[in-house]
Amino acid sequence: MAKKTFIKGAAVLGAAGLLVQVMGAVMRIPLANIIGEEGMGYFQTAYPIYVFLLVFSTNGAPAAISKMTSERIAVGEYAEAHRVFKLAFTLMFAFGLIAFLAVFFFAEPLVKIFNNPGAYYAMAAISPALLFVPVMSVFRGYFQGMQEMLPTAASQLIEQAVRVSVSLVLAVALVPKGIKIAAAGGSLGTSAGPVAGVLALMVIYWIRRGGVRSRIIKDQNPERVKAGELLKTLAALAIPTTIGVSILPIMNIVDVLISMGRMQAAGFSEQEANSLYGLMSGFAAPIINIPMALALSVAISLVPAVAAAKSTEDRGFLDTNIKMGLRTAMLIGVPCSFGLMLLARPIMTLIYPMKAESAAGAAACLAILGGGVIFLSVAQTMAGILQGLGKASLPVISLLAGVAVKTVSTWFLAAVPSLNIDGAALGSTLGYLVIALLNLYYVKNLTNINFDIKLSVLKPLACGAMMGVTVTAVYYALAGLLGGSLSCLLAICAGAAVYVAAVFKIGAIQADELSLISAGGRLAAVFKRIKSWNGK
Repeated sequence: MAKKTFIKGAAVLGAAGLLVQVMGAVMRIPLANIIGEEGMGYFQTAYPIYVFLLVFSTNGAPAAISKMTSERIAVGEYAEAHRVFKLAFTLMFAFGLIAFLAVFFFAEPLVKIFNNPGAYYAMAAISPALLFVPVMSVFRGYFQGMQEMLPTAASQLIEQAVRVSVSLVLAVALVPKGIKIAAAGGSLGTSAGPVAGVLALMVIYWIRRGGVRSRIIKDQNPERVKAGELLKTLAALAIPTTIGVSILPIMNIVDVLISMGRMQAAGFSEQEANSLYGLMSGFAAPIINIPMALALSVAISLVPAVAAAKSTEDRGFLDTNIKMGLRTAMLIGVPCSFGLMLLARPIMTLIYPMKAESAAGAAACLAILGGGVIFLSVAQTMAGILQGLGKASLPVISLLAGVAVKTVSTWFLAAVPSLNIDGAALGSTLGYLVIALLNLYYVKNLTNINFDIKLSVLKPLACGAMMGVTVTAVYYALAGLLGGSLSCLLAICAGAAVYVAAVFKIGAIQADELSLISAGGRLAAVFKRIKSWNGK
């Protein structure tokens, strides 16, 4: 198998992930406009459980399966790689069945634990998704192990398209029956998406079955590992891997468990606390998910690339992927953080025109969470590297430390009446910082790699600073003339243009690296043209 850096895979998954998150925003933003902060509070009480399982399907289990698959394919053991696929399917189907039954039959006690009994219908309605989500992980992991990212990307798009359309139709249809039932309609639509995703992956596998069989037939290597050992290895990788990349959903679950209870302790009623929680989780969080889709695509693509380099003992190839991983995380995280912090209120009012008052109330949450995007991007990327190195337990340790910081911070800050839900957002950002620093330390300690701080950190920050000055100047110069929404859009476009130009101009991306992604030749020509400005 030819060497492949993670960049092409990350580009494919990044593009699909960005579309998926935009489609998700297309659902959750109108949903928030329709059912408001109260309804989003109910919806978001159930949603983190689905998201955790979705991360398991999209990142956790596939990362483990792809690692085991890529290691075997790298040395020509195609039959063993396919055995991993078949055994993983059995394990994940059983897991999904248990998850579905547990959430469906114990929905009522679950929402009571979360201090939000009104979310019962939403919780029960989302349970069918948990049966199909783990099955998706098997197909995605097998294809990713062969460093084929298109099947995962296609299934993500189909899954999201079905989820968005069904959720919105049901929510609108059920609004007359009450906000709690309308929120449940959104949850039931969420369950339709994974069904479509599984069907799409099964069709893709059926189409490609001929090539899979031919490689298995040519494989003369005898089976070396017993089924029980393979399953044990898979479980040992999948569980910590899932936890390690589940930073956002686990933090969200902590918020469900703690935030509403602490705000009620500060004097807010159950309904007020639910509405405040809806502002953060239903209004601000969907916007944060968009840059996180790009960061996660980097982490997912790094796992098989790093694992293959490690299994073949190719130190140069390993170093290349790790260094590019950190730089890519910074190039994604910096502009997103700066933009969200500086334009939080205009962005919120632009996206939620039907709920202007609620949007303004969620602006502070968005600014605080936006500041953590840099840390979250680095944390996810370094977790992918650690998983590829076979150290999946280390991101779990980092996550536990971050969750501890998040829990303590939220416990105290959310109970301050003047902070309330903003305190929970600040706790999340502090947790992301701890996780990023620990994961970066572990990678450095394990590999003894020498990161180029100027290239990987300082140059992206300099580009982000130039972008920040641009968006601020453009927005405030035009807001009085064109209004907030149009000025916000123009400021974002201007900032993006300045950031891209700055990245090329100061060399935050190298010319030879552009050949590693699709359309690299055309991008390299643009790079050279920009670098030639001022005679340089």
